[in-house]
Amino acid sequence: MKIVIIEDEVKAAKSLASLILQLRPEAQILAQLQSVEAAIDYFSKPHQAELVFSDVQLSDGICFDIFRNVKLACPIIFCTAYGEYAMDAIKANGIDYILKPFSREDLEKAIEKVEAFGNFFQRDKNIDLEALFSKLGKDEGKKSFLVFQNNKYITIASDQIAFFYTRHETTHLVSFQKQTYTIPTSLDQLQSQLSSIQFYRLNRQYIINFNAVKEVEHYYGRKLLVHLHIATPDDLLVGKERSTAFLGWLSER
Repeated sequence: MKIVIIEDEVKAAKSLASLILQLRPEAQILAQLQSVEAAIDYFSKPHQAELVFSDVQLSDGICFDIFRNVKLACPIIFCTAYGEYAMDAIKANGIDYILKPFSREDLEKAIEKVEAFGNFFQRDKNIDLEALFSKLGKDEGKKSFLVFQNNKYITIASDQIAFFYTRHETTHLVSFQKQTYTIPTSLDQLQSQLSSIQFYRLNRQYIINFNAVKEVEHYYGRKLLVHLHIATPDDLLVGKERSTAFLGWLSER
């Protein structure tokens, strides 16, 4: 079994690789990739991967950005600390989903499940991952957010949110009506709740709505400068290592 691991934490990737080899000494770890961009580059070229282990949240985006840019004909076991990724939908399609921290037994069961489906994957080399992702609750995303302001609770529809940002460990929601609200949710939590088609995690401070993007320009150091229709407290810069994934997200719409 030839395996590729996608995990942005080096220690976690090495631990997973070690455990896999304990369970399946004959396995080969072909690559340990740490970002969306690195994975897109790897799978865009000829490869021999027969199984992929992938964390969901990576340093430059989420793993679903990878599989929308490249087509894989091998099963994927998703590994994440979050449970909001439509586990049942993934398992119904023969791809397992294990929650961190996972045990040796969890990993053993996941590998056994893939092996049980081996004949299926060998028979059908054109698995429609896009159809699978369309079923994920992640792509539907949270429809609205409850906010409290001026002694009142109101709901803000997700499609009316231009962007989220953090400042001094507080998360702010900014609407297309230029109203700002504070919410008790981290960007990491939001990233697991929002539609990955509609919203994009630019960096550690910002998540933006596709419809809020006005234009993107080249910046020095091969970075990108993103301009929104709504003013932001900071310049929105995308590093060169994340620019490919970001432009790929823009081009999907």
